[in-house]
Amino acid sequence: MRIHTTRRLLGALAVVSALALSATACGSDAADGGSGSAGPKDVAAALAKGGKVTVWAWEPTLKKVAEDFEKKYPKVDVELVNAGTGDKQYTALQNAIAAGSGAPDVAQVEYYALGQFTIAKSVEDLAPYGAQKHALDFTGGPWNAVHQDKSIYALPMDSGPMAFFYNKKVFDKHSIKVPTTWDEYVDAARALHKADPKVFIANDTGDAGATTSLIWQAGGRPYKTDGTDVTVDFGDEGTKKYTATWQKLLDEKLVAPVTSWSDAWYKGLADGSIATLSTGAWMPANLSSGVASASGDWRVAPLPQWTKGAKASAENGGSSLAVPKAAKNKELAYAFTEFATTGAGASSRIAQGAFPATRADLESKAFLDTAFPYFGGQKANQIFAESAKNVGTDWSYLPYQVYANSIFNDTVGKAYVSPTKLTDGLKAWQDASVKYGNDQGFTVNK
Repeated sequence: MRIHTTRRLLGALAVVSALALSATACGSDAADGGSGSAGPKDVAAALAKGGKVTVWAWEPTLKKVAEDFEKKYPKVDVELVNAGTGDKQYTALQNAIAAGSGAPDVAQVEYYALGQFTIAKSVEDLAPYGAQKHALDFTGGPWNAVHQDKSIYALPMDSGPMAFFYNKKVFDKHSIKVPTTWDEYVDAARALHKADPKVFIANDTGDAGATTSLIWQAGGRPYKTDGTDVTVDFGDEGTKKYTATWQKLLDEKLVAPVTSWSDAWYKGLADGSIATLSTGAWMPANLSSGVASASGDWRVAPLPQWTKGAKASAENGGSSLAVPKAAKNKELAYAFTEFATTGAGASSRIAQGAFPATRADLESKAFLDTAFPYFGGQKANQIFAESAKNVGTDWSYLPYQVYANSIFNDTVGKAYVSPTKLTDGLKAWQDASVKYGNDQGFTVNK
């Protein structure tokens, strides 16, 4: 196995979507994976023959997976390449596809970004390779993100069912009860900040992923896509629930003006001045490594609810593995993708700290009974697994969500630094997303 870190010249995101639509017009039929064969692909024969599989991914747990795959199939060489994280890799991938050379056999693609590749028919339909047999192997949220009708465009690698992380030491000091609803959350925010003006219930400077995840949990479904027909509507009831609550926090200055993943953010989580996080179940490893000094202070609870007594949840983060149409060794690429996302490969990644998208692992006694020293011995996986069961499965992203997220702070972000209201910011985001989509050849809100 070889591991490389590669940096490529990055084109404009506008070019990415333009390329996507041009590919849609001339792409091969996704129903047969572009091969003209309706039958199962001979993956076993490809493994016996061997060859090289190039994998673009930034996820560190894949290193061990690649080693194990090569041990099991000694004729296969896996080359891991870090071509950049998130949108940097997506742009590099689109550029390679457009150039007709240099594309990997397997690519890590986050769920929110997968649409821009499926609409372009630039990723392989994995159903003819046997992927349909895994339909019940994954939890609803991730599986919903990777398939459409009978086509399966990727296999889920991990997931991010949301949970509520809170600093128990801070809560106990100020006699704050763990909120079970978002109304109680606002009350807790007020009580904490009143007790100590240096303490905030959370941080927020505007984050597209966090915003859309909470709208998702509230029942909002602002995006709908049918081929190249797209609807963007942030006027639904779920979005209104979110904006009404979050506007109170902003108006009363109850959230810390600290950007997530910054040094100030880590410091706030460590010293208790940022008292909670509402985020994906992948967070424990980040707390353990980045906020080690607060070990034992933090606990996990279910996400507060928009309706008292409800159990709704949403995903925040998570990635899949897809096989580009331009892959040279598609059968081998599928074999690695399947290995890395199911069975032994999934178990290996979980052991390294990844959060599973596989039902068997989420339901296993060993997983559910795992005690987290960081959370005072709490069996936090039980909360995460329950959250995964309650994720709304009818959520969808824009086929150009990568671009939409890139302009979030130019629109909604103004609500955090000016008198602009969240509803107005979301309307500006909607308008900009509609215009961009129409400019790129989609039919949006028409």
